[in-house]
Amino acid sequence: MERLPYAQRMRNRCIAITVLVTIIVAIVHCSTKDDPAESAKATTEQLAADTVAQAIATNDTNPFDESFTAETAAKENSNGLAALKGIEDEDFEKSGNTAAGNDASASNATSESTDNVRDTVHIKSQKDPVLADRIDILLRRYHPDLGVILVVDTKTNEIIAWGERRDGKVQNKPDWIGRPTFPAASLAKLVTIAAAMESNRYSLNTPIPMIGRHHTLYLNQLRVPEKYNGPTMELSEAFARSANPPMAIVGKNVGGKRLNAAAAKLGYNKNFPGNAPNASHYTAPDTGYGLAEVSCGFTTSTTLTPLLAAAQVRAILTKKPLEIPWARDMAPFAPQKPLALNLGKFTENTYYGLRESMLRSVTQGTARKHMSTKNMARKNFEALRLGGKTGSLDGTDPAGRYDWFMGFAEAKNDPSKSIVVIVMQMHKEIRSQPATQVAATVINYWAHQNLDLKK
Repeated sequence: MERLPYAQRMRNRCIAITVLVTIIVAIVHCSTKDDPAESAKATTEQLAADTVAQAIATNDTNPFDESFTAETAAKENSNGLAALKGIEDEDFEKSGNTAAGNDASASNATSESTDNVRDTVHIKSQKDPVLADRIDILLRRYHPDLGVILVVDTKTNEIIAWGERRDGKVQNKPDWIGRPTFPAASLAKLVTIAAAMESNRYSLNTPIPMIGRHHTLYLNQLRVPEKYNGPTMELSEAFARSANPPMAIVGKNVGGKRLNAAAAKLGYNKNFPGNAPNASHYTAPDTGYGLAEVSCGFTTSTTLTPLLAAAQVRAILTKKPLEIPWARDMAPFAPQKPLALNLGKFTENTYYGLRESMLRSVTQGTARKHMSTKNMARKNFEALRLGGKTGSLDGTDPAGRYDWFMGFAEAKNDPSKSIVVIVMQMHKEIRSQPATQVAATVINYWAHQNLDLKK
């Protein structure tokens, strides 16, 4: 039997529900000797309105399908920012953290009341105030114990939008984008794959032994028999899936010297002018289990600042030596003008390998679930080339579970339209939305503003 059109099915449902409720109300009122006609009439009218609203909500399966542009945002508020009272704001005022539920609502009650007082001065001063406003709303909506969001224009290396939340409220200064105490976690695998490609001993499809589970790192997972014939994983797949044992094996084979050299080109252990940012730390020992830990990011000794993470992604995209992102209005937390650094560059093959591995993280790896049409409008998702790297690890300064996403988005039909996105979150007892989901939402907002797509 041929299925009826959607509109007709919804109309039939409305009629059936209306008739059923009318009958029930009439029976109830008859049994209580009330006037059923008057009550049934009022109930029927209310039910009809509710049913129509439900039909509209059901049809709107993706909230991001509605176009969002700088022009529409300007109409909402004369200063170019989104209205302070809207759908997004209502969500976070009612504790929009669907993952945490009612427990999150109770524990975050104090921080919510603080967050609802919005200081938009720091938003207006940013390069892209519309995107900055959306980032501000996301931080208030999801309530991470610590959250840093950074968006950089790939072409100019200028910071176009940022947001920061800590101490129970959204901050008006980005004073933690250069803080060097955050564990790099699996983002350190970027160093390992760069060193492997530079050694000329590995290619993207070189098979690596895969012993045990992805997220663990035991000594027996590093002992590869001489005639090993067990499961293997390609180098780029190990990076994309963030598998610890294969990346640790690669790091041990490459050696600490090459790892430290690759880390230097990615800006680790570098004292930048004005400490913007502070020095991130990476030290690979020559041998032993410590070398394996550093190779896969399974240690808190390797740290990374969000600002340096953005510089690393941009260097990979442009195939140029690392440069720290800048902004005219963010001193002393970021340089006020482009700052070239003489840190050396990788070979073309290494840059290609790093980029392809980040792309694979989105198509087949750990970023695939959230960097998708679940959190992005389909037209935006299909128009963009997306890449990234995820990471998570417990840290101590401040104490909590750290959750990273570093990545990029560029238009397929115009690669000059490209951004670097960094999301770093720290959670304590209650975890909010994953960093990758937040990054996908930010990218979606940017795409609505900057991609000229036909509906």
